[in-house]
Amino acid sequence: MPADLSPAAESALRELEDAGALGLAVTEAAAGRLPAPVPGASGIVQTAVHRRGPIPTEGLEPFDVLLSADPQAPRPWVGAPAEGLDAAFARLEKAAARQPVAAAVAAQVLRMSLSLTFEQALALESLAYSMLLASEGFKAWRAANPPRRRPAELAPRVRVERQGDVLSIRLTRAAARNAVDARMRDALAEALEFARIDPELAPVVLSGEGPAFSAGGDLDEFGQADDPGRAHAIRTLRSATGCVAAIAGRVTARLHGACVGAGVEIPAAAGRVLVRADTICRLPEVAMGLIPGAGGTASIPRRIGRQRACYMAIAGAEVDAETALGWGLADALDEGP
Repeated sequence: MPADLSPAAESALRELEDAGALGLAVTEAAAGRLPAPVPGASGIVQTAVHRRGPIPTEGLEPFDVLLSADPQAPRPWVGAPAEGLDAAFARLEKAAARQPVAAAVAAQVLRMSLSLTFEQALALESLAYSMLLASEGFKAWRAANPPRRRPAELAPRVRVERQGDVLSIRLTRAAARNAVDARMRDALAEALEFARIDPELAPVVLSGEGPAFSAGGDLDEFGQADDPGRAHAIRTLRSATGCVAAIAGRVTARLHGACVGAGVEIPAAAGRVLVRADTICRLPEVAMGLIPGAGGTASIPRRIGRQRACYMAIAGAEVDAETALGWGLADALDEGP
């Protein structure tokens, strides 16, 4: 349950959970078989757990998350990290309990994403994200984490230059770990549109300056739009992830350091993703009462499947470079300069 909820909002959430509209249901695998999920409303995050024996390969589709004690569990299972299966499940369960509405919406959106075109999936995500901006869960997070007042930053956010036959698009807000604010979003969308209409059809390399590719959306701007409907229109018009997807076959994304939220959602749409050994990917939005809003529910499941994407989104778990490569979130280690 989100902290700092009003008594009325907390009571309403309790009633929904008691009625079986929200929450997390668990089904245990046994002897290589997975029973049908526990019946429940669409707001229930259906989770399967495999502890020992053969890993089930049938009856997986109804589940939103598939957790296995086997670290090498094949797709679409999430193999337990070093901390173990119970710790991984506890993280998921705690996250879903803390923000039950956002967790439910994340699962619902991801169930539909792969049946839609990429553009339709982006629109669905944006509609759900805009709705959650008005939710009690997000409002409670925003109240506990008020935006900071900072002096205006006038420096450019993105640098575009030709390097031989390659068009380089580089995030340049290194002092803020390339946090994506509205100015960077617009500049990046403009740079990618330039790449799309480039008469030379040059290969594009997307990278970031400083210690991290991108620490994600600028938290000080979250929820600051005065009209969620207009924000939805802007988000779909200026989607950097959609722009990458439109020219995916020409784009190589080079990731390093923290790749959080938008910092993994945008590059996941690229045709080729390279990661340095220090890369850590994470989706933190559900903990804020939101869902990934920079295109991640469209780009990430198309790389790793919806069950692994759902685990990333709800649990907020860190995915290191080795796991990213094993899952297909990345294609190769970046050994370049």
